[in-house]
Amino acid sequence: MSRTSSGPEWSGDMLDRPEMMEAFASQLRRALSDQAEFVARIRRDAEAMWKANPPAGYSTFETWWRHRWVTGPFGEIQELLEKAATRTFQLEARYRRGRHEIPAARQAAAQAKQAPELARGIGFAARADQVRSVRPRAVSPDGSFMDMIRGERPA
Repeated sequence: MSRTSSGPEWSGDMLDRPEMMEAFASQLRRALSDQAEFVARIRRDAEAMWKANPPAGYSTFETWWRHRWVTGPFGEIQELLEKAATRTFQLEARYRRGRHEIPAARQAAAQAKQAPELARGIGFAARADQVRSVRPRAVSPDGSFMDMIRGERPA
């Protein structure tokens, strides 16, 4: 059977690498921010149109109520999208800590426990300098998450 999709298969284990997670979070953040801007433009236009062309025959209160009824959901959607975009920073940080920093610290602690008593007492400072923390590589702004996946697996 041949695959009908043109892109590579995606799996969650691809996010085990810090640079993949960083690319995914930044691409998701960009998409959410773009959608929030789109909703803000629609909201701005709807409010301006409603204020410039109020429906005839409505009282002032009814005009205000219908205006709020129409434009209110746009504001809520915009706030939710903006909040989701800011939560991508938390997603990235949690993933980095949970998948990379905490396991590296545990591994370093386990290696320190297994070292012989003399080596631990004499060369502990030197050993601590050798243990390096896992730091994600910087992702270029033009490289997207899907580009990184395509580079991982052949199409």
